[in-house]
Amino acid sequence: MRNDPEPPARPDDRTAAARTTAAAILQHVGGAANVTSVAHCMTRLRLGLADRDLVDEAGLRALPGVLGTVDDDTYQIVLGPGAVNRVTREVEALLPPPTEPDTAAELAARGAELKAEQRRRNATPGKLLLRRIANIFVPLIPALVGCGMLAGLNGLLGNLGWLPSVTPALAAIASGFMALIAVFVGLNTAKEFGGTPVLGGAVAAVVVYPGVAKVTAFGVALAPGQGGVLGALAAALLGTYVERWCRTWVPPTLDVLLTPALTVLVSGLVTLYGLMYVAGEVSAAIGTAANWLLTTTGALAGLILGGLFLPLVMLGLHQALIPIHTTLIEQNGYTVLLPVLAMAGAGQVGAALAVYVRMRHDATLRTTIKSALPAGLLGVGEPLIYGVSLPLGRPFLTACVGGAAGGAFVGFFSMLGDTVGSTAIGPSGWALFPLLAGSGGLGVTAAVYAGGLLTGYGVGFGATYFFGLTGVVPEPAAAATAPAPPPEPDAEGTATPAG
Repeated sequence: MRNDPEPPARPDDRTAAARTTAAAILQHVGGAANVTSVAHCMTRLRLGLADRDLVDEAGLRALPGVLGTVDDDTYQIVLGPGAVNRVTREVEALLPPPTEPDTAAELAARGAELKAEQRRRNATPGKLLLRRIANIFVPLIPALVGCGMLAGLNGLLGNLGWLPSVTPALAAIASGFMALIAVFVGLNTAKEFGGTPVLGGAVAAVVVYPGVAKVTAFGVALAPGQGGVLGALAAALLGTYVERWCRTWVPPTLDVLLTPALTVLVSGLVTLYGLMYVAGEVSAAIGTAANWLLTTTGALAGLILGGLFLPLVMLGLHQALIPIHTTLIEQNGYTVLLPVLAMAGAGQVGAALAVYVRMRHDATLRTTIKSALPAGLLGVGEPLIYGVSLPLGRPFLTACVGGAAGGAFVGFFSMLGDTVGSTAIGPSGWALFPLLAGSGGLGVTAAVYAGGLLTGYGVGFGATYFFGLTGVVPEPAAAATAPAPPPEPDAEGTATPAG
């Protein structure tokens, strides 16, 4: 019809664009021969590179669709959700099939080179530990999101009294994964630390087995699920080390029988008579501390948490919070920390909008903001961090101010008894609304969360508009006397996402 808007890009158009972007990326990272590995997360293409000196970083950042780069253990190119999946597939298709080195000496030299590079990039034990924690819990996020949304839908239907014959089935579907999440944590832990995944799952399953109620440890009867994901992680980690120890002395002919049996037996006994109790105490302390923090010092706690979360994301330290979120969801059905931390994304969106309004002369930057803003509204903040606020410098700080204000807003209502929580981790921004739960009704919970978002947007916008761009764009008085820029000006002389 004549009045219809322009149709979205067809799948084949997106594929062609992704193929073009992939080819350009490979050209700017030293060619396909320089790529040793390819992976991706929600927003970033992660490339292992043989020689990072061959990377043309300025050329990469200038490519359409590239929102920023991060030089970490892998070379990471920020492309945004959706686009990163398509570009990754095309990059993999453009790479030549792996070939075996000609000689054992060449293989040894190449391996030594890669190990040396890896050691240099991962010099800090803390960074390696956080990455491993992320590798254990991040694969569980899709199931947490799916089950959390179903739990929210089931709660809504129950409150309204609708479909009473369906709600028990929804409850079973939504709760099944959470009842056995310890097993999945055990599988991933063993896989990450070099053990046999199914043995890690078998040891972690002890934590949730109903029969543990008949076991007494430290004079107290155990409860199924005591210690939660922390207990499962510790049990599977112990099982991995027991398995390795067994394989050092068990004869090869008996390995298939003795190693699995001893791994499960030794790790299971230590889990029952030590780890479950200790992990249970730690989990209870985490829950108590989180609830006390928001109900007693809510506004201050929200101010600090909301203001510091963007730097944590930038440094990758936010991964340490995943087990805490999961523990709170196990205990209460929701985590009270995620809605507060989500306010950091609101401050980021407000800051980006202010940059968009003030920097009218920078067409490249405005295009980047337009492409990254929808993801930012849905809680995916990395495109805005690496494509807009961080390269400009001061807007990153004013975005943190907006996040602090939004966090203080949500925390203040927690002090009044209106706690806001999320039944799953992963989404934030407007995508968190279907997952909201709290001490009040759904309407109050949603209203408080929406108020926090609007506060973060407003303060982030105001702080950036008036204080975040000093020295980057002309002040209004100076701009009035300056000659008008020509149509479609170049961005020369301004700070762009390319830095």
